[in-house]
Amino acid sequence: MKADNASLGELLGDVTRDLSTLMRQEVELAKAEAKQSATRAGKGAGMLAGAGVGGHFVLLFLSLALMWALGAIMPLGWSALIVAVIWGIIAAVLASIGRKELKQIKGLPHIRKSYAAALFFHRLRNFVHAVTYGAAPARSMPADNG
Repeated sequence: MKADNASLGELLGDVTRDLSTLMRQEVELAKAEAKQSATRAGKGAGMLAGAGVGGHFVLLFLSLALMWALGAIMPLGWSALIVAVIWGIIAAVLASIGRKELKQIKGLPHIRKSYAAALFFHRLRNFVHAVTYGAAPARSMPADNG
């Protein structure tokens, strides 16, 4: 096993190289994930904006139709007030539900472990053991699951 025969300088070099590789890989992964997420989010937001505009017009014309229908049995001013009160109640309920949902947000998910991270910490552990006891422990390298 290499760790049994490696010098302190070689172990430190391995740890430094692995840390550098790990940082580069994590930065590249983060860039790729951010770009993909931003592209999908942009497309989704555009579609939702179009749906929102269409939905707004549907609600506007349905509200006008309800106002005119109520206006057939009462003065038009009162029918407009009734429709406005109905929309006020709907807005209050939606705001309450949305606020409750936002309070339940717990933050970002945990960052996944990678093989490079496992390799780095394995070599760091060997380095610390070598510095402390003069020899690296006889432990096998973690398997690459990726």
